[in-house]
Amino acid sequence: MKKPNTFYITTPIFYPNAELHMGNVYPVTLCDILARYHRAKGDTTYFLTGSDEHSTKVVKMAEKAGKSTEEFLEGTVGSFKTLFGALDISYDQFIRTSDREVHWPGAVLMWNKLVEAGDIYKKSYSGLYCVGCEAFVTEKDLIKGKCHYHDTVPELLEEENYFFRLSKYTEKVKDKITSGELMVMPDSRKAEILALLDRGLEDVSFSRPASKNPWAIPVPNDPTQTMYVWCDALVNYISAIGYGRDDAMFETYWPADFHVIGKDILRFHAAFWPAMLMSAGIPLPKTILVHGMILSGGRKMSKTLGNVIDPQILITEYGKDALRYFIARHLSTFEDSEITPESYKDAYNANLANGVGNLVSRVMKMVVSYDISYEIVKGENKLIKEYSAHLDRFEINKAIDIIFTKIGELDAFIQTSQPFKTIKTDIKKAQTDIVYLAQELHAVGEALAPFMPETSASIMSLVVSKKTPEKPLFERKA
Repeated sequence: MKKPNTFYITTPIFYPNAELHMGNVYPVTLCDILARYHRAKGDTTYFLTGSDEHSTKVVKMAEKAGKSTEEFLEGTVGSFKTLFGALDISYDQFIRTSDREVHWPGAVLMWNKLVEAGDIYKKSYSGLYCVGCEAFVTEKDLIKGKCHYHDTVPELLEEENYFFRLSKYTEKVKDKITSGELMVMPDSRKAEILALLDRGLEDVSFSRPASKNPWAIPVPNDPTQTMYVWCDALVNYISAIGYGRDDAMFETYWPADFHVIGKDILRFHAAFWPAMLMSAGIPLPKTILVHGMILSGGRKMSKTLGNVIDPQILITEYGKDALRYFIARHLSTFEDSEITPESYKDAYNANLANGVGNLVSRVMKMVVSYDISYEIVKGENKLIKEYSAHLDRFEINKAIDIIFTKIGELDAFIQTSQPFKTIKTDIKKAQTDIVYLAQELHAVGEALAPFMPETSASIMSLVVSKKTPEKPLFERKA
């Protein structure tokens, strides 16, 4: 049984066939904000991300690059970790599905549990396969004969594979979602998955011929087949926390509080995954949160489509906390959002350079210029208390809005009280006003910690040490 006051949150694991883009760092940043928030609350927190390394796409990209699969993966996975480090992503584990010690035992145990339940069988199969999705698709999934997400024509494959009796669990999964035992957020995605379940689930291929993908995990007791993505990648959520190797760790954190995913992988997480867990006799996760897509040119950002925005370029030009800010405040948690270089720069200048950055400079200049004395007393932070309810509901936009509303109020207070003028006529009032501003600025800094950790630390340090920033926290961009 999961221990109380624990919080376990996961991102999808990403294909390391190319560099990450904004659509990838988006869910990772959302999860990081929640993980930091729960750690600050005192919860025993575990934050998981990682890479899905057994896809045929990875093998093909390695061949194209003239490298072994292992050598290619070391480079791309290394770039993932470098980018996450540049964004201050505080994950507790980066799971790799090629890890034979950490991941494989859980995947093998899951397969064997499904076999024990009588839910794995072998048959010949002919179907359409989308390489971009790493999934078999049907004609009704296509638009003008092409995959909606990747704009490619699927291949016709005929193979002998092992199948999972997914159809057996249609009503059981539906009951879990309808009852709320398995929450799917937002309601629009819940309705979407329930509509899929109403149409009925079909059994799904769970293996590929080893000749097609020898890089993947071998099927137990059948070396001619390797595990397909479902009994490999999805199991990362439990293998990472000890399933198949560390019962105490698994019982501490499972079930997960949140699986954070994109809507393009909803059916795999809200239909396939709970069915697998029920077959294996494992409790279901508590919530599947389905975030919106980041659009570029009106289309989902995709390496396959080539319409990506490189987050590393944004970090280099604007700084890591600017990107974290934009993700938290300007990208809708549940709906699709468009990002352009122009909208990004406008938000940066208006709310960071002219907003919090300017406020810090103004307040601390008055503190230093007028030799203001004060003590920062640690106590309840009203901003954190106010936004906690929003973060508990994953309303990240609303939570950070509370902080920036306060920043606007402090700016307005300076304009109204004008302590830089009243210091000449009413020293005591001016000093009182500046002390108030400094204390409130410290509260703003503390409240920003989950969202913008570097900025948070800088603000609190400047206020406590009574110093002006050597340079603006956020330089205005022309």
